[in-house]
Amino acid sequence: MSIPLEDTFTDIIGKPIRGQKLDEAAVAQQAGVTLAELQSLRGGEFNAAVAEKVAPVLGLNARALTAIAQKRYTPADVTLEGLEQCNTVYEDMTVNAYLVWDPATRDAAIFDTGTDVGPMLATIATKSLTLRHIFITHTHGDHIFDLDRLREKTGVPTWTGEKEPVEGATSFAPGKTWELGGLKIESRSTWGHCPGGITFVVTGLARPVAIVGDSIFAGSMGGGNISYADALKNNVEQILTLPANTVICPGHGPLTSVGEEQRNNPFFAK
Repeated sequence: MSIPLEDTFTDIIGKPIRGQKLDEAAVAQQAGVTLAELQSLRGGEFNAAVAEKVAPVLGLNARALTAIAQKRYTPADVTLEGLEQCNTVYEDMTVNAYLVWDPATRDAAIFDTGTDVGPMLATIATKSLTLRHIFITHTHGDHIFDLDRLREKTGVPTWTGEKEPVEGATSFAPGKTWELGGLKIESRSTWGHCPGGITFVVTGLARPVAIVGDSIFAGSMGGGNISYADALKNNVEQILTLPANTVICPGHGPLTSVGEEQRNNPFFAK
């Protein structure tokens, strides 16, 4: 199943304006466009000339923004033994959860739950995997909707960052690591979208994997609901410093990679 990009160009433009609490009139004046032109852009009428002037004022890459607006950016498909994306419906959108396993030992972990863990549990049974851990990137309802059922059915330990505790789960400070068969799982703080967002970096498969929650999406990022500046900073320092071939597993939208987002994400492309 092909999953579309999570954000449109209007979403992308809106996030730095909201996150930095910018005044539209001031943005328009600094960009050298009229307020009406900016509002038209935000309303969904794409004008490349206006976007080229507005983007740098918002800290966005105009080339990357235009490619998304013109539907010219789709990340390359990712197929990796030991990784499965589970995309489930939540209200008017979809949300991702992930199953990771060591192909040699068959030890497995689930990252977030989405709204239905059934498909991941079916994969565990079909592939004769042994679930060892449940990891939570952040505690927004769409990401832990089916957590109680998953814990009831499996009884395995649940891990969540110390700034977003969950009843019955074990809290940890970022930097903690785990072993999963021959794989290593490292936790990194990527807060900003939420108070205690965690990125889990998995090494030992054919490519490194980063399960990032809502920190980064293909072509965008989560809204800086708590701190836009820290969301940006943590994404750059904790995720985009990973090897370029690292698979990025976002909470919404398609899989992508560090290299793809360094080149094509309007928030981070140079």
